Amino acid sequence: MSLSFSVLFRTSRPGESRYGELDALRGAGVVMMVVFHLFYDLDYFGVVRVEPRVGLWFWFGRATAILFILLMGVSLSLLAARLGPGVGPGPYVRRGAKVFAWGLVITGVTWAAYPGNAIVFGILHFLGVATVSALPFLRLGRWNLLPGGVMVAMGVVLYPLTFDFPWLLWLGFTPRVFYAFDYFPLLPWFGVVLWGVALGGILYPRGERGFRVPGGIRAPGLLLALGRNSLLVYLVHQPLLVAGVLLLLRLR
Repeated sequence: MSLSFSVLFRTSRPGESRYGELDALRGAGVVMMVVFHLFYDLDYFGVVRVEPRVGLWFWFGRATAILFILLMGVSLSLLAARLGPGVGPGPYVRRGAKVFAWGLVITGVTWAAYPGNAIVFGILHFLGVATVSALPFLRLGRWNLLPGGVMVAMGVVLYPLTFDFPWLLWLGFTPRVFYAFDYFPLLPWFGVVLWGVALGGILYPRGERGFRVPGGIRAPGLLLALGRNSLLVYLVHQPLLVAGVLLLLRLR
């Protein structure tokens, strides 16, 4: 995975244990993501009925997303501490633009495969925009808990509502006739990013770990590897899962 994505998807390089706990958490999120999408695909193709859009599986998917987005906010906090206050928006814009570009690739692929359910503002689109949007908030540190809570509350209010225009779909104003496999508007999800930035300021003041881990970081190597390469896993896991499910259906 390119280092240009490290702010969003990892905080330590292989061999560095300083932030290994974040790699391990991110690796756990990757496992949760693959499990959720596996059962989503099994339900979508009629192999099993698990109802991934409601109930336990819905909240399992939401917990996975919250974990990833919180860690993204923590990573932004660490990046800001490492770069210092004198650095302009360039590093954040470049990282956000690259992730957003991958989101556009996902849009193109899903538009070709599922025209009625194309992903127009999914997790990668959101992460790209949120990376740049977070820039003026990074200096607030732990005080981001307040604006983060306001944005989450606004998103909760908007969630059940629908509107006659599509232009603010990215913000959280959902059109009346709209469905996509993956949809992460700024409201409420940008609030979760700000909570992650606040968490980073609390747990890693000035970019240094502010707590002790007795015995150091101990996590399975596979989990750490998944956490360090989560973007790559994200991009390839769904095609592999869909191919596996279709092969299963063909064998049946």
